[in-house]
Amino acid sequence: METRITREAAWALLREYNKDPFHLRHALTVEGVMRWYAEQLGYADDVDFWGMVGLLHDIDFEMYPEQHCIKAPELLRNGGVGEDMIHAICSHAYGLHVDVKPEHLMEKVLFATDELTGLIWAAALMRPSKSVQDMELKSLKKKYKSKGFAAGCSREVIEQGAEMLGWTLDEVLQKTLEAMRACEAQVASEI
Repeated sequence: METRITREAAWALLREYNKDPFHLRHALTVEGVMRWYAEQLGYADDVDFWGMVGLLHDIDFEMYPEQHCIKAPELLRNGGVGEDMIHAICSHAYGLHVDVKPEHLMEKVLFATDELTGLIWAAALMRPSKSVQDMELKSLKKKYKSKGFAAGCSREVIEQGAEMLGWTLDEVLQKTLEAMRACEAQVASEI
């Protein structure tokens, strides 16, 4: 996997189209989660690629929500992002906005965890600590099962992602919770 853009350039590109602290935090969280998964799944050599895919995955969402992952290729190409990264980024909207199917393990991880990071963060904000550090899987599962909680986070997409990966829902929940614990301090330092 070729990384044709630096992390600094990717962050600047993201901030060109995203101003809302919520969207920036989400991008940083997904970046950290993807970096954690790259390390855990044996792709340490590609950790920067995985991370930047996570960082840039919603580049067009704030300004062009109706064209999510349709407008992204243009913005990314103009920013110097390579086609392999563009494919990976757009694949997370498979079946929703585009027909770019997640093929690589990294794309499947992004598909499964994007919505889930939002749900986990919403659950963390409900805790006295406002942190994932003390969140247990049992507590997360209770929030996950409550359809009214973080209703904008699609359980269907999360479950499709788990299926693509061949993992149980509990595995995806637990691993992503661990990934968010690992990157929480880094994300907070950049916001």
